[in-house]
Amino acid sequence: MALKLRLARGGSKKRPYYRIVVADVRAPRDGRFIEKVGTYNPLLPKDSEERVTLKTDRVEHWLKQGAQPTDRVLRFLDAAGLAKRSSRNNPKKAEMGAKAKERLEEKRMKEEEAAAAAAEAAEASAE
Repeated sequence: MALKLRLARGGSKKRPYYRIVVADVRAPRDGRFIEKVGTYNPLLPKDSEERVTLKTDRVEHWLKQGAQPTDRVLRFLDAAGLAKRSSRNNPKKAEMGAKAKERLEEKRMKEEEAAAAAAEAAEASAE
C-alpha cells in the first residue's frame, strides 16, 4: 500500500483549513485517511507559530514506513527540519511568451518610427 503525507481540505467556503494526513494514494483528497499528523491554516500570518503544526514523532514514524510527502507538505517538513527539500530551478519562468514578445517588438518599432519622424521634423524646422 503506497502512502502519502498530504493535505486534506476542510473549513468553509473561502476560509480554507487543512489537515496534514497520512493516506493511501488511492483515497480521495478529503476522504479516508490513516492518521492526522498536523494542521495548516493559510489564513494566519506567515510568521505565526500556529500556521503549521506537526506531530513530529508521528511524521518521522510514517516517513520511516515509506510514506512520501507531497510538494507542499515537504516544504513544511523542510522548515521543521524533518526532511530535506532540494531547490528547483526553472530558468524559463521569467521568460515572456511568444505573443508578449511580438507585442513588445511592435511597440519598440513604433517608438523608433516616432523618434525618427520627430528627428526629421526637427531637422526640417531647423532649416
